[in-house]
Amino acid sequence: MLGKIALGVTMLASQTLWAQEIVFNQKASLEQVYKKAVEADGLLSMNDLNVEFGYVLYQSEIVTQSESEELELENVRDYAAVYVDGKLQGRMTDNNKKIAIKTNPGKYLLQIYVENIGRITYGPEITDNSKGLFGEVTLDGNEIENWKMVPLNIRKYPINELVFEDRSEAETPGFYKGTFELGTVKNNYLDISGWGMGEVWINGKYVGSYWEEEKQRSILIPSEYLVQGESEIVIFELKNNQQKTMKLSQTPVFK
Repeated sequence: MLGKIALGVTMLASQTLWAQEIVFNQKASLEQVYKKAVEADGLLSMNDLNVEFGYVLYQSEIVTQSESEELELENVRDYAAVYVDGKLQGRMTDNNKKIAIKTNPGKYLLQIYVENIGRITYGPEITDNSKGLFGEVTLDGNEIENWKMVPLNIRKYPINELVFEDRSEAETPGFYKGTFELGTVKNNYLDISGWGMGEVWINGKYVGSYWEEEKQRSILIPSEYLVQGESEIVIFELKNNQQKTMKLSQTPVFK
């Protein structure tokens, strides 16, 4: 009987381990990875900014006249998170190019963070391979001008050089850090359910990216990236919807 109880406790401990929650209680500001900004009256695509892949911040000042106004993008390749004065308004894709901006009438900073998921390398669309934002951006039918465009050095920035602070309630995108404990080193899956789009590093090594539109909601963490005891995880999250935790799983997680 004692053997069965001990076995049950061991199994329960194992299940608890694999379901353990990772709390991201520290944040590093995105400004740390800003590259040289480019200013222009109209939008410049990622191609024009010499950005092959990754992220660009497009920002401009807007003036709203009512509590809800329609923001429309002519072209967005491939995914955009829209913020007004640091507050998330929603996400946009080339199949969803309109959202409502909810504010009191006034002057605000519009920030559109855009990610290039990948380039077309074959087929008839190869001649239309622009990425980022291009064409017009309008607010209630009025074109927005005077843009500042900032490439973001996400994947190539040395993660161990980021400066983290205790996490505040700010909604802006950024890097988030947490830790987790492992008694046995083997492959794990990181459950990213509830998060939007971003990148993952384990113990300073790049693991992969995630996107809420994909069917799979987890990232494989190879055993060679892990250590017995405490491991450190850093997440870059573009669409900050105030998620604070992720979980480890023994198996892949799907929608």
